[in-house]
Amino acid sequence: MEKRIKERFGDGILAEAMRRYDIVPGEIRLLDGFESFIYEFERGGKPFILRVGHTFRRSEDLIRGEVDWINHLARGGAAVAAAVPSSSGNLVERIDDDRGEAFLATAFVKAVGKPARKADWTPAFTEQYGRVLGRMHALTKDYEPADPAWRRLEWDDATMLDAERFIPSGEARVVERYRDVLRRLGALQRGDRDSYGLIHQDAHAGNFHVDEAGRITLFDFDDCAYSWFANDIAIVLFYAVPWDGGAVAFAEEFMGRFLSGYSEENRLDPVWLPEFPHFLKLREIDLYAVIHRSFDVEHLDDNPWCARYMDGRGKRIEAGVPYVDYDFTRLARFL
Repeated sequence: MEKRIKERFGDGILAEAMRRYDIVPGEIRLLDGFESFIYEFERGGKPFILRVGHTFRRSEDLIRGEVDWINHLARGGAAVAAAVPSSSGNLVERIDDDRGEAFLATAFVKAVGKPARKADWTPAFTEQYGRVLGRMHALTKDYEPADPAWRRLEWDDATMLDAERFIPSGEARVVERYRDVLRRLGALQRGDRDSYGLIHQDAHAGNFHVDEAGRITLFDFDDCAYSWFANDIAIVLFYAVPWDGGAVAFAEEFMGRFLSGYSEENRLDPVWLPEFPHFLKLREIDLYAVIHRSFDVEHLDDNPWCARYMDGRGKRIEAGVPYVDYDFTRLARFL
């Protein structure tokens, strides 16, 4: 989270957000949040999630667009955690920070279940994961925001592509690799509703829960943007693939199952498979920059995941090492 957002947040902001959502003191607890303040609370005996973000990160219109899309997906039967209104009936509550900007509070149904365990990752589970994303992509083809001002950003909007700000100044080769992938992706067709639309853009296992029956519910749509459906799928693989060897074999097995499920809900044209390495590279460099922005990379002892990710990462990016050295066209038989 940006330091300037943390500095403006305090008990007064939280108390006001609680008041607007009828949250009783003692029935709210802080959860981990990377870009926003996240809380769990109860109302009417049911669990919900309160998210308090800031206009430095997303405008009020963008948040309205996010929750409008989420509820469109929920109405269409997608396995997502729907947004719920405040006591005044608002899906977004603006709370001034007394310094010319504002915090934006939104609430969601808490996804049933818990984070996926290792035992959950059966072939059938991976296929279900694919169906969840496929259903979302099928539904987004017919989506238009209720208000045109709420339209979410394109993947390459200047406010989305800020990695260069945080890549260390001495790493010109990393910046060059970043610009190369932006040029490659920027030249791709984006007018086809069957391949391009509003996507989650962060649908990894940390952003869904699994109930006792093994059903997935996806949440945290904060990064949703207009991009290629293939990019959404590549991001799933990005976070799933192991770093300790066996990445190629894993990619073929995992993606075969995932795409088999995906294809039950939506069709992905195999023409997009050769672009997977470039979508993966974009996320690799973006995450590299975000970790530089948000952490002291010389002292990551309290964040082992980030420490493992950053170990030698800059050198691999500079050398052009593929994130997964695999021929993704081999997956065409699953589509």
